[in-house]
Amino acid sequence: MNADETQTLSRWRSLLRPLRRRAIDLAVLLFGITTLLFFLLRLTGDPAAIIAGEEADIEHVEYIRAYYGFDRSLVQQYAIYMGRLLSLDFGASLANRQPALGLVLDRLGTTLLLTFLALIVNTAVSVPIGAWLGARPDATARKAVAGAVFIAQGIPGFIVGLLLIQLFAVELRWLPSIGSRGIESWILPSLTLASFLAPKVIRVLAANVSEAMREDYIRTARANGASNAEILWRHALPNALLGAAALVGTQIAFLLSGALITEVLFAWPGFGRLLITSVQTLDFPVIQAAVFMIAVLVFLANAATDMSFQIIDPRLRTQRA
Repeated sequence: MNADETQTLSRWRSLLRPLRRRAIDLAVLLFGITTLLFFLLRLTGDPAAIIAGEEADIEHVEYIRAYYGFDRSLVQQYAIYMGRLLSLDFGASLANRQPALGLVLDRLGTTLLLTFLALIVNTAVSVPIGAWLGARPDATARKAVAGAVFIAQGIPGFIVGLLLIQLFAVELRWLPSIGSRGIESWILPSLTLASFLAPKVIRVLAANVSEAMREDYIRTARANGASNAEILWRHALPNALLGAAALVGTQIAFLLSGALITEVLFAWPGFGRLLITSVQTLDFPVIQAAVFMIAVLVFLANAATDMSFQIIDPRLRTQRA
């Protein structure tokens, strides 16, 4: 093997090594979550009694329990469940007998659309406001805006959603408040979901920009004749974005939980509404499939955040190499 082939092989190994480590981490994470969820769900109640109805006799409930395999021991149920999970078979929904994973995947696209729209709104609002607040944090107007952002951080997202519905859907009648047909119906849900995260990102970004403005390279850029706008947007902000990207990555799970509330509030046809309905009816297969997908999405989002660090900060690429 010549030197070029050795270098190429070494490069491929360096690329595959983090992928292999992340695959192992994902497998361990999914095993832990699915196992814990399986046993916790069995403590919540008897789905056979819900399927049979309140007026059903004991024989009918026992028949349904045996039909779905709930009469077996927990160990047997767990072994069957884990065996099916290897082929991503979560079983059929107890409510309509359709494949549970298929039901979740059918709704996943609309949930991801809502999350993506909220991230766009969050970025469009948080980056300019956070940069503006951090550029001169001692200014009077900036102190007033920072106080408003601090107050907004403590307001629950569903309160924001209710206020938006009351103002724009009920009073002004400008925008619809139900469904996901058309761009107009996307505005209020995306604004509501963005309110879960935007105040936190603004505060982190403002603090990072304020700290970056005191660094030596900023003084060097100013001494070289750079304008205030160039110093802020070209030098200070790119370094400040690293902390904001880290916050967004770590808050993906929080954002998805906000999506569940937002979907119920606006009758958004995502898998969040499906999950809540399944919890109310103890539809174990659908709950397990939905939580499995949430865990995968959060893991992938965190991995993407880690990759974004290396894009934003070249020093991390050097350390990884």
